[in-house]
Amino acid sequence: MLCLENSWFHEILYLPLQYMLAKEISFIIPVFNRPDEVKELLDSFINLEGEKDFEIVIIEDGSTLTSKDIIDGFSNNLNISYYFKENSGPGDSRNYGMKLAKGTYFIILDSDCILPKNYLNEVLKSLNKNYVDCFGGPDAAHNSFTNLQKAINFSMTSFITTGGIRGNRASVNKFQPRSFNMGISKVAFEATGGFGRIHPGEDPDLSIRLCKLNFNTKLIPEAFVYHKRRISWAKFYSQVYKFGLTRSILNTWHPETKKLTYWFPTIFSIGLLASFVLFFLGIELPLKSFGIYLVLSFVVALINTKNIIVPFLAIIAIIIQFFGYGYGFLKSTLILKLSNKSAEQLFPNLFFRVNQNEI
Repeated sequence: MLCLENSWFHEILYLPLQYMLAKEISFIIPVFNRPDEVKELLDSFINLEGEKDFEIVIIEDGSTLTSKDIIDGFSNNLNISYYFKENSGPGDSRNYGMKLAKGTYFIILDSDCILPKNYLNEVLKSLNKNYVDCFGGPDAAHNSFTNLQKAINFSMTSFITTGGIRGNRASVNKFQPRSFNMGISKVAFEATGGFGRIHPGEDPDLSIRLCKLNFNTKLIPEAFVYHKRRISWAKFYSQVYKFGLTRSILNTWHPETKKLTYWFPTIFSIGLLASFVLFFLGIELPLKSFGIYLVLSFVVALINTKNIIVPFLAIIAIIIQFFGYGYGFLKSTLILKLSNKSAEQLFPNLFFRVNQNEI
């Protein structure tokens, strides 16, 4: 689904700023029991090039292991607003922070991200050249990441596995930003009400609703972050499984966004299992075809990472990603089709309750 370019709604009611400055930016960062991540992220803020008169809003989402002591250590160098609230999930925490932020444009980051030195300069340069009310940036693996983190990053971001939906130049002007690295204007936030209660899936849901209101989005390829993902194989499977569950829910809410490609992980998984059965029946071609794909993925991972261990782990990550997402997508699609209940009734664990704190 493409947003309407230069609509009268946007041009008349939501005129962009003539020139955006760092002081108009508020970074919104929800955190839950991750003080070490917050320290790494704030260290990268210190190293940013250019002006540092932006605001950093950190929302402690009901943590039992808080980041306050870490944040206090940066108070002399960074303009940080710190809020603690009861746990209500990352989407609601981002909304909470945006309501309290002083800026006119919000940049939303996950706490497990690290910013390259030129990050903010690239954002401002792109927005001042071609303003949009919402942008997204890619994620990348830092040299310091573990081999497992690099392998999962490859599986999640490579064109050969996901088509580059998390950030490639072919999707610059038709991009659905992800909330680990996402910008949204105060005007667009107020018009949409921000993120919904579903998680994961709250970021594409918001992107789709922005598009329906004729707000333009884009990818800023140069504004990437290093996305650390402190994760294990089990956590990775759980994550992609939930991605599959929520994608089917989003298709139900926004049927105009359905794509055949969302079925690819399910088809891949069933096809791979069937190819093993056929192989034992003497039909080798299907399994060989899957083998060619995985060998090609290995080669691409080797070229991208220049690390002989990461491609082997990347093959495991790809298989886990396809099976987890594919199973989740098939399961939720069938359940939603066969039931008259709402998605929230059928999958209550995918929905956070709204925070009741007054702002």
